[in-house]
Amino acid sequence: MADTKQDAIALLKADHRKVEELFAAFEKASGDGRKEKLAREICLELIVHTQIEEEIFYPACEGKVEEDLLKEAYVEHDGAKVLIAEIEAGGPDDEFYDAKVKVLSEQIEHHVEEEEKRMEGMFSQARHAGLDMDALGDELRARKEALTAEYKANGLPRPQTATLTTA
Repeated sequence: MADTKQDAIALLKADHRKVEELFAAFEKASGDGRKEKLAREICLELIVHTQIEEEIFYPACEGKVEEDLLKEAYVEHDGAKVLIAEIEAGGPDDEFYDAKVKVLSEQIEHHVEEEEKRMEGMFSQARHAGLDMDALGDELRARKEALTAEYKANGLPRPQTATLTTA
């Protein structure tokens, strides 16, 4: 199964495409059950994705990509985690449920754009810095599989934010 072996950037981009498809499906969905199923799948995908980026990819990028880009990425993740927690706690009968999923979609679209920009994006900078993308890809994949299995079995954890302080 050599074709499933992706380097770090290919794996993260594949995650981005999957979430974009899920958001598109949510927009077209009718019926509360279908919307809730899609929203929960979006939340699972995003929690796993943000966690593997924060545990593995971003630390590998420190000192190799623009510091401001990394800081913004952490803050963008935290903003998404707040919405994810609210979506998870609610349901399609909530007045703002669809709006929260829509805003989350827009935030993720912006975040993906920042990471994937051709020349100055984080992925481009990381590749040019000479990071071992194959080794990082193996590490990301293993952690993603473990987290996905854990969260499917036990439910999503309460999101941990790196940049938000609570009083």
